Amino acid sequence: MHQDLVENRKWISEEEYKEGLALAQLAPGPLAAQLAIYLGFVHYSFLGATLIGVAFVLPSFIMVVLLGIVYKLYGGLSWIQAVFYGVGAAVIGIIVMSSYKLTIKSIGKFNLTSFKTNWLLWLFFIVAIVVTLVTQQEQVLLFVLAGIIYMFVKAPPKWFNGKTANSIVLLQVGFWSYDNSTLMKIALFFTKAGAFVFGSGLAIVPFLHSGVVVENQWLTEHQFVDAVAVAMITPGPVVITVGFIGYLVAGFPGALVAALATFLPCYLFTIALAPSFKKIAQNKSIKAFVDGITAAVVGALVGAVGVIASRSILDIPTTLIAIATIFALLYIKKIQEPYIIAVAAVVGVVIKLVL
Repeated sequence: MHQDLVENRKWISEEEYKEGLALAQLAPGPLAAQLAIYLGFVHYSFLGATLIGVAFVLPSFIMVVLLGIVYKLYGGLSWIQAVFYGVGAAVIGIIVMSSYKLTIKSIGKFNLTSFKTNWLLWLFFIVAIVVTLVTQQEQVLLFVLAGIIYMFVKAPPKWFNGKTANSIVLLQVGFWSYDNSTLMKIALFFTKAGAFVFGSGLAIVPFLHSGVVVENQWLTEHQFVDAVAVAMITPGPVVITVGFIGYLVAGFPGALVAALATFLPCYLFTIALAPSFKKIAQNKSIKAFVDGITAAVVGALVGAVGVIASRSILDIPTTLIAIATIFALLYIKKIQEPYIIAVAAVVGVVIKLVL
């Protein structure tokens, strides 16, 4: 988005992009979707945000529903497993590089000066990595706590008098026990996913796994891996895997409800905050709060790399594909991620055919 909208087309200014990224990091929900919706809001208000939101989600939603139909008809997608064998490893390499760049941009370079200057942000970063790896899901309270601590350390708000109140509203944990309707269960669960999971779309995967496979037992482990594979090989946000999952659980209504429940919260958060965010973003206390959250979010993303890698890096070939992807992104400056994904898919199919 930055390369195309800011650098090439110059539709969005650097300042507008940074404000959108800050808002996307501050509010819960899929980060890329929120950023896109905000950029639509910048010049065309509510209409722009709505059109961008629909355009961002609809194409990949249609694709995953069609793949869901095929999946149900034929009882599995063996070719997707072969494709995902290579694609999953390449995606890990791409995320590693993205995480590295995001870490440098958001916290600082990996050197002694940065560690001394931003030691608290680096602490949040490391804690978030460890917590995400151990729990295999993002901890929203950790993000909020990091933001609050950094705000009071760096730029305490004027109203602060030593007393703070906790105004965080938590969604009740056992919502599925109150209603026997499958669609209602889907709506409530995926609303929770959309409203309480921060950061990159990939970071939602551990959260979905715990709810879809472990708690509700809607899908088997094999079906869940297939769902993630579908999201990774189709264009659009990885979070669109919720549409595929919803279809497997309750047909098209399930896909529609799961997608709406996941993306609607981030849309509402974005259009609610966007009008006043320009003014709010200039406040030093808010900036410090966002910096603290950002450090924890980036750390959680790095931790999520480990979680996803445990499901994608299976053997020596996939390890080599991931390493080759990292080197390609490092040394072939103009290479685009879709080309890497396509090559990895072909390599995965060839390896599976040979083996």
